Amino acid sequence: MIWALFALMIVAAVAAATWPLRRRGSVPPVGEDVAVYRDQLEEIERDRNNGAIGAAEAEAARIEVSRRLIAAASKASQEAPYTIAGVRPLTAVVVALAVPAVAALFYLPLGSPDVPGQPLAERIIAAHRNGLPDAGRNARSTAELVARVEAYLKDNPDDGRGWEVIAPVFMRMGRFQEAIAAHTNAIRLLGSTADREANLGEALVAASNGVVTSEAKAAFDRAIATAPENTPARYYLGLAAEQEGRVADAVSIWRGMLDGAPPDASWVGIVRQGLARLQGASAPGPTREAMTAAESMSPEQRQQMVQTMIDRLATRLKQDGSDVDGWLRLVRAYIVLGARDKAKNAMIEARRALANDAEKLHRLDDGATGLGLDG
Repeated sequence: MIWALFALMIVAAVAAATWPLRRRGSVPPVGEDVAVYRDQLEEIERDRNNGAIGAAEAEAARIEVSRRLIAAASKASQEAPYTIAGVRPLTAVVVALAVPAVAALFYLPLGSPDVPGQPLAERIIAAHRNGLPDAGRNARSTAELVARVEAYLKDNPDDGRGWEVIAPVFMRMGRFQEAIAAHTNAIRLLGSTADREANLGEALVAASNGVVTSEAKAAFDRAIATAPENTPARYYLGLAAEQEGRVADAVSIWRGMLDGAPPDASWVGIVRQGLARLQGASAPGPTREAMTAAESMSPEQRQQMVQTMIDRLATRLKQDGSDVDGWLRLVRAYIVLGARDKAKNAMIEARRALANDAEKLHRLDDGATGLGLDG
């Protein structure tokens, strides 16, 4: 379609350039009659100046001669058409070839009809990425650019690419609800893909303070259904299993991610930290018999069993608070159960118990950071 339009445009341009060459024109003739009448006008003017004839007679004579001059000039114009038949066809051919040649000369190195369009939002964000070196000015320019993109999307709510571009910016700014809305709009307008669903799920997790909600889990499931190897979706599904108390499932998911993973992948360290939380060196996992028994329990019974194990661990740590991994397991268990205040209190007790051991305090702080309890 684009090349057909280009062809029509070239034909129109060539026609416009060659049309004047197809017209027949005329040049003002310089015939004998015209020359005679002009001489008569000059003679009348001389006679009037010399007094040979009066002013009224001179004016009447001038009018009559002028009328004849006009008639002679008109007749000569009609009888003397001009053409340049030997030059005009050659000129037309040159113009017809030159117009597309010059257009191609400019277009081929610069244009490409197959390149996708770039929405205003994307150009604004790209301008910011190549923006000012000063951090303070960058911060101000970021807010200004985002405001411009928001204004643009308000007037153009169906620009799916614009929503997709602004969504990660909202995430970096901590505006998680706006990021959720942007990812949702991108999926609605551009279609569902594994990456878009995973991005939406990650925004939902961020908005819920790290908890993989059912809505987020559904987004990750959709991503896995499309691309089973999608890394963010697999990680968060493992995190969901951990938060639901399905430790074995979480370990299986994360170990599967590490199998065959590139050693320099940026996410390998995060997955290994997750496995370390679940399987610390001094934290032996449940026995096969205990896991089998747990599978046959009702949800209430499993919850009661988990609570009993947590209470037993808390009691032991009050008696011997030197076990760093034990404290971290206790804190993690409280977080999984949603008892964040108990997790914070456990961290306070752990720091008191380990106050005289700088190395263990350092390990405790690192573990707290991994659990999202910085400070």
